[in-house]
Amino acid sequence: MRSPVNWSLLGLVIQRPSYGYELVQRFERTYDGTLQLSSPSQIYSALDLLERRGLVELLPALDSQESSRQPKPHYRVTATGRTAYVDWLVSHIDGEQRRSRLFAHQIAVLPPADALEVVERCERECLKAATAASHATESGGVSTRGLTTHLIDEERRRLLDARLAWIEYARRHLRSLISAEKASANNEPA
Repeated sequence: MRSPVNWSLLGLVIQRPSYGYELVQRFERTYDGTLQLSSPSQIYSALDLLERRGLVELLPALDSQESSRQPKPHYRVTATGRTAYVDWLVSHIDGEQRRSRLFAHQIAVLPPADALEVVERCERECLKAATAASHATESGGVSTRGLTTHLIDEERRRLLDARLAWIEYARRHLRSLISAEKASANNEPA
C-alpha cells in the first residue's frame, strides 16, 4: 500500500468511523492543498483495499427509521489498521533523513562555487518561506486555528531555523574550499 491517499484515508477512519461520501468531504477539507483525490471514487477504491487488507471493517448496519433510504455503510478501523497507520507514520522519518542526505550528495558533486550558489539560492527560498509564514501568523488566525495548523506552523518554523543554520554551516565550508582552490591556483607555475 504505497498511496498516501490510502493511508490518509485510514487516518480519517481512525479519527472517527464514517461512510464513503462523508470521507470524501472530510478528506478534501483535511488535506486541502496537500493531498488531492484523482476523483471522489478514489475513496471507495481505497476503502475496498483497506477492508481487504483487514485495516478497516464495516460497522453493523444501523436500523434506519426511514425505510425508503438505503443505509450508508460505515467503516471503522481495526486494531491491525491502527498499528499499521502508526508504523507507516513513523517510517516517514527515515525518508526525510534520506532526502536530506541525497541533497547533500547532490550539492557535493558540484564545484564549490556552484554549490555555494545553490546554497545561497536555498537561503533566499527559506527566507521567503519564513516571511510568508510570519505574515500568516501575524494575521491573527493562529489562535483560532486547530491543532493541525499549530503543529504545521511550529514544524515549519523549526525546520526553517535548522535549514538556515545548515546553510550558514555549508556556506562557511564552501567559501573555505573556494579560498583553498584560489590559493592553490595562485601558487601553481604558469
